[in-house]
Amino acid sequence: MTADVDGQAILEARNITKVFEVKRTRVAALYDVSLSVRRGEFLSLVGPSGCGKTTLLRILDNLTTPDAGEVLFEGEPLRTSSRDMAFVFQETALLPWRSVCRNVELGLEARGITGKEARAAAMEVLRLVGLGSVSEQPPYTLSGGMQQRVGIARALVTQPKVLLMDEPFSHLDNFTREALQVELQRLWSQFRMTTVFVTHDIDEAIFLSDRIALFRSHPGRIVDIADVPLERPRTQSQVRADPTAIKLRELIVEELGVQAAEDAAAASPKA
Repeated sequence: MTADVDGQAILEARNITKVFEVKRTRVAALYDVSLSVRRGEFLSLVGPSGCGKTTLLRILDNLTTPDAGEVLFEGEPLRTSSRDMAFVFQETALLPWRSVCRNVELGLEARGITGKEARAAAMEVLRLVGLGSVSEQPPYTLSGGMQQRVGIARALVTQPKVLLMDEPFSHLDNFTREALQVELQRLWSQFRMTTVFVTHDIDEAIFLSDRIALFRSHPGRIVDIADVPLERPRTQSQVRADPTAIKLRELIVEELGVQAAEDAAAASPKA
């Protein structure tokens, strides 16, 4: 089946511009970027380093303030971080002196939920991500992939309407990364939670997404938004062999200028 997306925007970025000053030079991380995120969809942001993907994600959650433009959440201007959105960072930043379960409870404590209620909710989501058996262990005893599952559980426990994910699998080995991609697809299918996912990996974006926003840099901007017309549920092997996915990857590579860069590197004289 295809994604249950109702077409209505839950989150909108309108004419976002953000400029940083780096060594006395003004750098336009984002310039006049607009993006509409549909309720219930999985949307990936893909592009080279420095194109503004993470900056836009942080602006969507009001962690960074734009120099121009605005963000709307459920049709209303977003003035502060919303409790209906959760952010998963590249680095899990788990507290080593708290158990896995107590780390997951953190988001609930910020909402005034503590004690048995918080523990029950944390244990429920830990079981969902396959970590119920390690709930009392300190996080530093877990593998990198398991620690990232804890980070995802910590975001899910608050039952957000929107999940924002900033390259959560980028530091993992390929085997662990693919396993977590499958796990994330399963969780998304179960919760149908609107998800905005930043990645450099085109294949990862195609496997997970309903749509992919393509970024270029200097200045950071969206150059296209590609639909991913693949049925769900998906498997890695099916997506790799699917002619539609193969063609989509070729189009994305061309749109982002990846092939031109590879060709130029291949043609350059070797040192």
